[in-house]
Amino acid sequence: MLINCSVYQEGVFLKSIEKGQISKFLKKDNCVVWVALKDADTKELLEMKNQFDLPDLAVEDAQHGHQVPKIEEYNNSLFAILKLPEIQGDDLLTGELNIFLGKNYVLSIRNKSTQHLWHIREKLENHPQLLELGSGIIFYALIDGVVDLYFPILYVLENELDQIEENIFNQQASRTLIIKLYNLKNKVTQLRHAIAPLIEDLAKMQGKERAPFLLDGLQNYFRDVGDHLDRMLTSIDSIRETVNTVMHVNISLIAVEDSQINKRLAAWAGIFAVATALLGIWGMNFEAMPELRWRWGYPSAMLIIVVVCGYLYYKFKKSGWL
Repeated sequence: MLINCSVYQEGVFLKSIEKGQISKFLKKDNCVVWVALKDADTKELLEMKNQFDLPDLAVEDAQHGHQVPKIEEYNNSLFAILKLPEIQGDDLLTGELNIFLGKNYVLSIRNKSTQHLWHIREKLENHPQLLELGSGIIFYALIDGVVDLYFPILYVLENELDQIEENIFNQQASRTLIIKLYNLKNKVTQLRHAIAPLIEDLAKMQGKERAPFLLDGLQNYFRDVGDHLDRMLTSIDSIRETVNTVMHVNISLIAVEDSQINKRLAAWAGIFAVATALLGIWGMNFEAMPELRWRWGYPSAMLIIVVVCGYLYYKFKKSGWL
């Protein structure tokens, strides 16, 4: 689905055009065509491929989706795949943003995501001096805008971890916390997979000798994005380490709790075992047992059982088993 198809000339918005007019404006000097699609189907991708002469492999990646984040350089173009994560309820969902960059065009395709990127276009249109730098600055702005979307998600995950840590010593919630920790670890891993592969590719965009010619003069911009990702990756790794630590502590607490329960059960079993043994002895109906015919035999037997069980209870209580 077409979201926007705009032409910019010398940094200023010129006009919105139909898809059929794209090739006409690509031939004009100092013009940049910026097309934005959402959930593009095969027909739209093939149409854009013909209009912009896109690389076959890049179009195939955009068509299939579920790719690893990356920035690839072709003969006269760049292709980037970025993840668009968003929190929905307790889940972290990830869409994709595919970006095709040429000398005088930018094609962005947003798939399976409700994230809106209008603010990126508005920001650039309000700063024509940036748009004058060409299509490369749009490429940078899209990547920078997506990276900015990661920060709120990172804050949500950090807050979720703080809440879990506050309840870690709550015995009633200990087993529930294990499930929450695994879910949090899964979301942190998803976010890491969206960030880590880009760091090396962005490093290539920063070097004066290795940077693609389409990004000539924009190395400092990509260095700034790379710094953001480095800091974010450090925070993510810190969260992962904390999650693992909290998980081990929580499992240890559950083991200690189970051990205490086993001790209590063993103590009560020992007390009842003694009572059962004594009752079993006096319950044998032998005629030669003097206690059976003794007037004070029953009270004495009950007293002995109470005293012995009480003594065992005292010892177990003192040792911390009860």
